[in-house]
Amino acid sequence: MASRFIARVRKALLVTTLAAVAAGPAQADSLRQVMVDAYRHSNLLEQNRYLLRIQDEGVAQAVAQLRPVLSFVASMSRELVNNTTTASASLVAEYLIYDGGARRFAVEAAEETVLATREQLISLEQQVLLDAVTAYMNVWRDMQVVNVRQRNVRVITQQLRAARDRFEVGEDTRTDVAQAEATLATARSQLAAAHGALEISRELFNLAVGRYPNGLSGPGAIPNVPRSEAAAQALARQEHPAIRALMHEVTAAELGIEQAQAGLRPQLSLEGRATEVLENTANPFAEGGSATIGLTLTQPIYRGGQLLSLERQSRAQAAAVRFSLNQQVRMNLQAVGNAWALMGIATAQIQAADQGIAAAELAFAGVQEEASLGARTTLDVLDAEQDVLNARISRIEAQADLYLASYQLLAAAGLLTVEALHLPVPEYDPSAYADMFSGAPSIVNSPRGQQLDSMLERVGRD
Repeated sequence: MASRFIARVRKALLVTTLAAVAAGPAQADSLRQVMVDAYRHSNLLEQNRYLLRIQDEGVAQAVAQLRPVLSFVASMSRELVNNTTTASASLVAEYLIYDGGARRFAVEAAEETVLATREQLISLEQQVLLDAVTAYMNVWRDMQVVNVRQRNVRVITQQLRAARDRFEVGEDTRTDVAQAEATLATARSQLAAAHGALEISRELFNLAVGRYPNGLSGPGAIPNVPRSEAAAQALARQEHPAIRALMHEVTAAELGIEQAQAGLRPQLSLEGRATEVLENTANPFAEGGSATIGLTLTQPIYRGGQLLSLERQSRAQAAAVRFSLNQQVRMNLQAVGNAWALMGIATAQIQAADQGIAAAELAFAGVQEEASLGARTTLDVLDAEQDVLNARISRIEAQADLYLASYQLLAAAGLLTVEALHLPVPEYDPSAYADMFSGAPSIVNSPRGQQLDSMLERVGRD
């Protein structure tokens, strides 16, 4: 059944695609080109790429806490009573040997945060591309509506001219002419509104893409969507970038709990110091030097409840992120269901509109013929033309809805990305900046993140 549904969708869009391409200008914008431009010109993507670099630096800073610290210390003091001046210079090396794993957990948590931010960047990429598709289809729809309404104005103008001619020879009444004039005024008003809607859509296009449209060649073929709703739901449950981001956030929160618990454990550090002292007494400067090495053990005993509070706070943070993950799964499944239903609705509306257009055009031709014989009034002809107009606009709107729903389904399944769509753009490498520093996180899921899969499956069944 799912295969028949997809076949109907493709068939419904085939006629639209061929007609739109044939009518479009040679250098008009295609939907793929618009998505490419939106990706290249997106300020939001650039902003979040720099936010990702901030998290990359967090990893570098956490890794630095595991390494030795080497410092140079210089001081000078003067004893006012004895008139003595003392100067010293020291080279100090410090190395933390053991801290209960707190700093190691901090590094792992920072790496998980980077991975989560990378997935959030992919989610934003999906939104940028979906906004471009929406803007494109809105302009395309409004352009088609303007064309239809322009044709409607021309037809009604012809009807008004014919009504006036018939009125001159006594075949029509003044009422018939007035009805045609009122209908023409309404059609012109609707045409003006359609032009206004098109201008608004052009402004939204400029916001989403970074430029105004250059004419549209049509949306092209329907994208390859999952073959069934269940397949799309499976992707939305586990492969969607928002889900993967929250999985990394859950892992980072759990590492935060372990980091807080490690704060209760002892710390052992090694310190080495080489010092050179210069002292000015009644004699000339006297020199002396020393070198020491030592171990320092620190065990927290009482800090006013701070450490236990940090642990409770970390546990609450982890619980909050888990529930956020559960909620995101439900939202993704709802988005898949909505998009799948909208595709079915739009497909049925296109088929009904095709039948309605054929019937309305046949009825309009018949009414025109009957009106020429005096069996129909001018109002009947105008009503028949309005039926044709409504059927054509309904089909245009259903076509736009079908394309939007198909791309919304891709976004809900996590497939509306530059990589999945094979868009011809240099894809941004989120690890390039991090690879410049040691300790950069791997793109592969950590074992902790992989353990969340079973939980996600349970959420989906619930």
